[in-house]
Amino acid sequence: MVTIAAANATKRIETYEEFAKVHAILLAASGLPESLHRRLFQKLSAECFDGGNYFQIEPCEEGRQRLLVLTAESMAKHSDVFLVDHAWTFRLTDAYKQLHEVPGLAERMGALMCVDINLNAEGEDDGALSDTRGSVTEVLESEVREAKEKSDGKLRWLELEGLDINDEVLLSLELPTRFPDLVALSLLGNKLNRAETIVQEVSKFKQLKGLWLNNNPVLEKGDSELADALLKELPELEIYNSTFTSNFGEWALGFCAGIYEKDNPGNVDQASTPLQSVSTLDLSNRNIHNLINKAFTPNCLPSLSCLNIRGNPLELNSIGGLLDLLRTFPSLCSLEVDIPGPLGGSAIEILESLPNISQLNGISASKIWETGKHVIDSVLLPRLPEWTADDPLADRIVNAMWQYLMTYRLANEEKLDETSVWYVMDELGSALRHSDEPNFRVAPFLFMPDGTLASAVSFSILWPTQNVIKGDECTRDFLLGIGEDRQRSARLTAWFHTPENYFVQEYEKHNQKLQSRKLTLPKVQSSETRSIRHHDGRALRVYTDIPHVEENLTHPDFVITKEPKDADIIWTSEQVDEEMKKATGITDHQYINQFPFEACLVMKHHLAETIQKAHGSPQWLQPTYNLETHLSQLIGDYHVRKRKGLDNLWILKPWNMARTIDTTVTDNLPSIIRLMETGPKICQKYIEEPALFQGKKFDLRYIVLVRSMNPLEIFLSDCFWVRIANNKYSLDRSSFFEYETHFTVMNYRGRINFKNTKDFVREFEEEHQVKWSDIHTRVRNMILSVFESAAVLHPEMHSTKSRAIYGVDVMLDRYFQPKILEVTYCPDCTRACKFDMEIVVGDGGVAKGCDFFNNVFSCLFLNEISQVSQLYCKHN
Repeated sequence: MVTIAAANATKRIETYEEFAKVHAILLAASGLPESLHRRLFQKLSAECFDGGNYFQIEPCEEGRQRLLVLTAESMAKHSDVFLVDHAWTFRLTDAYKQLHEVPGLAERMGALMCVDINLNAEGEDDGALSDTRGSVTEVLESEVREAKEKSDGKLRWLELEGLDINDEVLLSLELPTRFPDLVALSLLGNKLNRAETIVQEVSKFKQLKGLWLNNNPVLEKGDSELADALLKELPELEIYNSTFTSNFGEWALGFCAGIYEKDNPGNVDQASTPLQSVSTLDLSNRNIHNLINKAFTPNCLPSLSCLNIRGNPLELNSIGGLLDLLRTFPSLCSLEVDIPGPLGGSAIEILESLPNISQLNGISASKIWETGKHVIDSVLLPRLPEWTADDPLADRIVNAMWQYLMTYRLANEEKLDETSVWYVMDELGSALRHSDEPNFRVAPFLFMPDGTLASAVSFSILWPTQNVIKGDECTRDFLLGIGEDRQRSARLTAWFHTPENYFVQEYEKHNQKLQSRKLTLPKVQSSETRSIRHHDGRALRVYTDIPHVEENLTHPDFVITKEPKDADIIWTSEQVDEEMKKATGITDHQYINQFPFEACLVMKHHLAETIQKAHGSPQWLQPTYNLETHLSQLIGDYHVRKRKGLDNLWILKPWNMARTIDTTVTDNLPSIIRLMETGPKICQKYIEEPALFQGKKFDLRYIVLVRSMNPLEIFLSDCFWVRIANNKYSLDRSSFFEYETHFTVMNYRGRINFKNTKDFVREFEEEHQVKWSDIHTRVRNMILSVFESAAVLHPEMHSTKSRAIYGVDVMLDRYFQPKILEVTYCPDCTRACKFDMEIVVGDGGVAKGCDFFNNVFSCLFLNEISQVSQLYCKHN
């Protein structure tokens, strides 16, 4: 993310000197060479978008992506700069709204992102489709005629694809009777539904080597039983649905080598050695379990020099056995394999074991040795947008936009904008694809023609960083300035299909470590923190900058003072650091409402780390990852969940922002990775099935009083309150951007859906047929565990001069298991002070709002307990 700082000026810019002065910070931040500053000013002043004279946009990846090509004869490094318009600029929460309301926006973005296929394609008339494909009979007649013209008249390879063949039609065709010599049969993309019919007919082809039934309804019911039945009846079958069977041999290898095809289906009686001349063999994604095979030998493949075995489990082979096998091929010099994978987890170790390999996964062995990288890959396949025919255009765009978005955050001399601005460059800028060795660079630029932020217009600027000649693809580095120390390879997953196995392995190691952790509690000490009441009866002087404390602290043993240096107790919403102490005269002898190193609780990434170090992965903490350090593990978790068909909805939260600022709910992996650009975040598994109150999401705010961290003395206020979302809960994709559906804090935006605690508890018990006392007990135990973790792992928190309260936010899942959301320093207690509350726990009674801080201060400083209850530490 780029932070755009705006300077102040008072008149319209007319000269280059004025431009350079007003935009000095922006120019420096952009990285544009100084030699191009004047050229940029000229183009901005004239609104000159002349990129079309030098570049051309071309389709690639079968029309699912575009690239940018230089059409000028040449362009020297740092020779020119081009303006790129922003086709769409928005805040994330407004994305869906703008796509639906701004005329032409969705259509333009759909075309730019290549997701604008004909939405009615699947609704076309079946008869028209049949006309274009031809009838089954016509296809069969054509195949027979072709076989007679090219060979002995026997049809050995038959493709009946996408012809709407159902079970009845398959039986009526009598294929085994008419074509008994078939070696390969493809029925891909038809309407076959009954496994028994398929087995009955296909099993009659005793010479069949290859069978394709992909994209038929019968496979939606599960493929294993059908596959087992066919393999039992067809012992010669080597390829089934594009994957190798356990019977694979010379024919399957020849098919992958391009030897066997429609024009050369192979003859089961032939005794030749067709694999002798094969030098390149692609066996990727063939579901091979065992590569040790009579046909895969140096005798059969003496010329093999390039081998691809990616995407195969090969779990029946040991690493050593596979390495021994590959060493027997004398000409093998290029290898493609998953890392980590069947040959281990280190590229360097593979090269050490296979010294003849000069290229591994498209990277030269010398470069691998030079960089020392253990996990490497060749040209990564682009992550192209995916959608179903039923997905609305807006959904397709929101899903695909993360491959195109860029971001900045506005700032002036007074403040930094709380939410980032996202934007999509115009068609020319969006056609720039990624390269680790780019020849162009792009940067956002805010042009202020009047010298003020109010007059600002956002552009991107594009300039060559290498010499380029006509026909060259123009590229940029999507992760400019980000190296492996900031997880560059993992972050490329936003745009490319990176090796899944590596990330899964990183996740599994991380998960095993979590599962092995268990907190050992020290023996509970019986000593109690003493009251700090003056012996002479004088009131304790309290300095506070919090209005509710100043207004409501009326206990006779406390008096408010305006001077921090005169106070016995400092109760402030500000961080008390050495600078503040120096400025205000605060000393180490005064009591302060914050503990040293409390960041281990109140910063979200530290809170998760504290809990995980103590308890591993307890039920009450959702799986949580610090994206700055554990992105690989998160990606692995995402892949594992996807493979298992589990929910993959996540919530991203900034480390240290309140009020759900910059918080996002998403199930889109590129989105998760790209959102790292707006600041450090945790990524936490979303509670997709929360307990609901009258169909709406809610959370609970508890107030914890901490008198001491060693020994641990903590209390839970009897006052807690519920915060309820305004909208009915929904998992519709479009709802993820609706604040009032997925978030509950309405103090700062939206309308507050206030609910009295007693009424909420009564109605919740009736709705769900549960006892709130049981839920409350689980919440108490969870909160105690959280603070025990901090006390044991962070003894540096202890201070005899610290007393504090913390807000603990809790959510319940559908099984009423409490989940910790966050711990807040100096929580907003407006509701506790503003409203009298009937207490629904403990001894009951009424909590007067005006007495809330009286009770807090009495507990923390006078050791008097009223409307709070102690959380007692567990014994060993």
